[in-house]
Amino acid sequence: MTEEHVFGTNKDYKIFAIGDIHGCLWSLEKLLNILPVNWGKDLVIFLGDYIDRGPDPKGVIEKMLELKELYGDKIIPLKGNHEWMFERFLKGIDVDIFLYNGGGATLKSYYKDGELKIPEEHLNFLKELKLYYETEDYIFVHAGLRPGKKLEEQNEEDLLWIRESFYFSEYKFPKTIVFGHTPFPIPLILDDRIGIDTGCVYGGKLTAIELPSKKIYQIDCGGEII
Repeated sequence: MTEEHVFGTNKDYKIFAIGDIHGCLWSLEKLLNILPVNWGKDLVIFLGDYIDRGPDPKGVIEKMLELKELYGDKIIPLKGNHEWMFERFLKGIDVDIFLYNGGGATLKSYYKDGELKIPEEHLNFLKELKLYYETEDYIFVHAGLRPGKKLEEQNEEDLLWIRESFYFSEYKFPKTIVFGHTPFPIPLILDDRIGIDTGCVYGGKLTAIELPSKKIYQIDCGGEII
């Protein structure tokens, strides 16, 4: 597997990573409003799963496109397994799996006048999502990495779907892995692994982490600042 590597050595910017959104546009907008981002200078990385289950998947992707338009390569949206499933659904592959995993909410948000209407720029957004983003100190990815394998040897399935064999592993990763995908009651903060999916769409919180300080910012599904 090959994927773009991005290395950074400039320490005069911060990194903000945001966990799984799943159509919760209201929570995302509230979270963005409280983040002390120096827009256009700091990196803001989204860990995937913009769609499915929540009330406004289309609105979340529109927000991603708006941020990309405003701040260019300082906004890094990564692919989640739900975007992967949606792309397969649109090709007629594993339709039932997509619907079982909350895809109906996504379809509903794109239905207009009795038919599914997905703007071309939204399709391009899905197509262009990266599987991971690497800096000098961190690797950002939706689900995690297969322990013991080099980054360039990781396969797409693990990057988008892996769970316990990644975050329970005793393997020491050479860089800190920042990931979403698996919802935790509170952020998982280990020396080499940081999990920030805290189940917003399940009534939990939408979480962001500021790096390198590891400061946590959260909005719950009712909008309370934590």
